[in-house]
Amino acid sequence: MRSPAPEDDAEYLAQYLAESRRVLRDLQAARAAMRQVEGRAESDDGLIEAVAAGQGVLTRLRIDPRALRLGEAALGRAVAKVLRAAQEEAGRQAQEIAERAAGRSASLPAPLDETFVRQRVEQAALDLL
Repeated sequence: MRSPAPEDDAEYLAQYLAESRRVLRDLQAARAAMRQVEGRAESDDGLIEAVAAGQGVLTRLRIDPRALRLGEAALGRAVAKVLRAAQEEAGRQAQEIAERAAGRSASLPAPLDETFVRQRVEQAALDLL
């Protein structure tokens, strides 16, 4: 959106406001989508499964009792690996949502600054003379 001629200010501002509202709706939708993100991971043998939310918080962990046969150290490594994979998957999904939202919000024009307003006031003063 380029800066309008003074006679088109009202239409420009209406378009600016409409575009701003669209971007805000997109950002709200992205936030809602991020709350729905679930990163899932499973060990190669299927005995350990984890689910993490978009912020990386663990929401579910399932350990099949047969996994206890791995021994304490091996079980710890396997659980840590699955947890990390679930968190990374959740992070990847959340990042994709954020990047799409940022791409859509790039169309928002730069905010009007005091220079724009000053030019309009000066032009209006000159028009009165």
